[in-house]
Amino acid sequence: MDIHLQVFVTVAEKKNFSKAAEELHMTQPAVSQHIRKLEESIGVRLLERTNKYVRLNKAGEIVFHHAKEIVGLYTRMQHLVDDLANKASGPLSIGASYTFGEYILPHVIANMQKSYPDIVPTVTIGNTAEISSLVMSHQLDVGIVEGRFKEEKPLQTEAIAEDSMVIVASPTHPLSNKNGEVTVEDLEQQTWILREFGSGTREAAENVFQRLNMSPAHTMNFGSTQPIKEAVEAGLGISLLSQWAIQKELRHGDLQIINMHGLPFTRQFSTVTTSPFQTKALQIFIDLLRHNKQLTTFVIGNKKE
Repeated sequence: MDIHLQVFVTVAEKKNFSKAAEELHMTQPAVSQHIRKLEESIGVRLLERTNKYVRLNKAGEIVFHHAKEIVGLYTRMQHLVDDLANKASGPLSIGASYTFGEYILPHVIANMQKSYPDIVPTVTIGNTAEISSLVMSHQLDVGIVEGRFKEEKPLQTEAIAEDSMVIVASPTHPLSNKNGEVTVEDLEQQTWILREFGSGTREAAENVFQRLNMSPAHTMNFGSTQPIKEAVEAGLGISLLSQWAIQKELRHGDLQIINMHGLPFTRQFSTVTTSPFQTKALQIFIDLLRHNKQLTTFVIGNKKE
């Protein structure tokens, strides 16, 4: 791999020549020389430098975007070649949308580490759109996402688990104590606590609204599931959440499922990757996910006991 690109990426991420030199185990003059050589080969300056900061200019942003992809592809290629002769080991960058990443993925990784301690996973949690984008730009080896997403390049997908979405409210909420069946009109009049657009959980909620032919009178948006649960528990409104995400709250009586005709809503989680060539570490991880139905049943079952 072009060492100039690796040095440039490190400087851009650290925003500092001395910190980049420390990260790369180089002298600061050596780092400066690599940046100068790269700028000479491309024909433009890539960084704005002062005594206080180092930052990318417009040309630098373009080079950084593509350099990240090149570095990621080179690293993956090297691991694939190494795997021909060695056992599963090395880094594995995993991305997951919030529900899977926060409630299921830790158990999958713990299971993997018992048998393959030489695999070193790093985890990025984001919404479906963010994780898919990072996989497409080769900054993640694999993503686990829910819902649909627009891809700029073809992604290879494989369904690995199903999830049930239910309406939840505080036990003191009027709908939790209503006599008789909850109606669509009842739901429309409530404040709905929802995830942001771009998340699979938000997409599931929009699908439920469409299925029930309803439009909520009031909505509030949050960036992750935990504050939504807290808001619902505090009585601010109701929400549509994964049954994976509410096991503790159901067991402790902090949340209650609102039964409604046509629910629960079922959605699929899928892996997304960019290449048919996979390191041994990635192959092992995906194989564990393929058995995820047994694993998640075990995890959730234990929580209910």
